[in-house]
Amino acid sequence: MSSLPTPGPADDAAPDGARVSSAPASSEPRSLRIEDWLTVIVMALLALITFANVLVRYFTNSSFAWTEELSVFLMIVLALVAGSAAVARDRHIRIEFFCDSGSAARRRRLAQLGALLVAVLFAVIAVLSVRVVWDDYRFEETSPGIGVPQWWYSVWLPILSLLITWRAIGLLIRRTRQPDVEFLGNDADDDGERQP
Repeated sequence: MSSLPTPGPADDAAPDGARVSSAPASSEPRSLRIEDWLTVIVMALLALITFANVLVRYFTNSSFAWTEELSVFLMIVLALVAGSAAVARDRHIRIEFFCDSGSAARRRRLAQLGALLVAVLFAVIAVLSVRVVWDDYRFEETSPGIGVPQWWYSVWLPILSLLITWRAIGLLIRRTRQPDVEFLGNDADDDGERQP
């Protein structure tokens, strides 16, 4: 998703061949490895489960009963993890007609408002989903396919919602500290990445 900055004159002047990044330090958090590795692991698990199910179905004319339940759970986890990475990288969905028009100060305020609304939404989801997890645990609900406790699946909703909230708050802080000129510079770089 993210690309490396192109080397410039400041990079060539670095001693001993060391590269110095010309990108602003506040453009993206460094700790996105969590989301990236979780995405890789979940995608690998989905591929393995699907491949195993195809092989079993091909050779035995039946399939594993647990694969659909686990695949749906992993796809939900994947969507939430990818949402967290999108928020942290400021790649969430927006109406560009409103967000990309006007002065730099207006655009920055809209970006701050968007980050704040995402943080509030996922904080509310995290709080409300704790009740769902508690009910699953208290009433000893079991999953329909495998029969494991349902809270094993539902506990990840508040955890990943809090991760998205944390990323949105980080984006809000970065947008608040960022001067208007730098905000326009980052958007120009983003537009250049999106075009072929």
